[in-house]
Amino acid sequence: MKLAERPSPNHDDRGDAAVDMLVLHYTGMPTAEAALQRLCDPAAKVSAHYCVDEDGTVYALVPEACRAWHAGVSFWAGVTDINACSIGIEIVNPGHEFGYRPFPDAQIEALIGLCQDILSRHPIPPARVLGHSDVAPARKEDPGELFPWQRLAKEAVGLWPGRIESTLGPEALARYGYDPDAPQDNVITAFQRHFRPEKLDGKWDGECGGLLSSLLRTAGV
Repeated sequence: MKLAERPSPNHDDRGDAAVDMLVLHYTGMPTAEAALQRLCDPAAKVSAHYCVDEDGTVYALVPEACRAWHAGVSFWAGVTDINACSIGIEIVNPGHEFGYRPFPDAQIEALIGLCQDILSRHPIPPARVLGHSDVAPARKEDPGELFPWQRLAKEAVGLWPGRIESTLGPEALARYGYDPDAPQDNVITAFQRHFRPEKLDGKWDGECGGLLSSLLRTAGV
């Protein structure tokens, strides 16, 4: 893993919050340099702890002890200040606005190594390794349906569900952590982006119920 320092001034104090969440984003900008400039621009008021380029270079932006500004208005399992309790990683990709594309192997390998390193230092449960769209389903799509969540889960970074029979309805998404007050179709789509990317229709079905049931059993929630 190639590590480069690119300090960002955009951070503040975590207060008494303990780190128990890892949130993954895509940069959603045309180039890596444009994204890094924005993440380090005081006027932009956004940042992340790390940014992973497509060639596998990892840029360290904000110390893990500090609160980076990456999640915005968000929610997970009753928590609304996601920034205070999370590590945020930006993954270079132009995103849906500028030509969304698959994530290169070198990038994902570096990301996996970085995540494993973070998880070795912080008590982050697998069920709290999340995408930006999970914590802000009405606003965000990243890291998107092309992101290889299953590959990360095989390396002990996050969870991947089995496929079992279940009659669970979409209201059970709140048990896993999703915002019960967000528009339901947005929440379902966010769940599908993460756990069933081959079919994004915002509609709940038995397959979604089975996947969620598997996740709830594994996470013990």
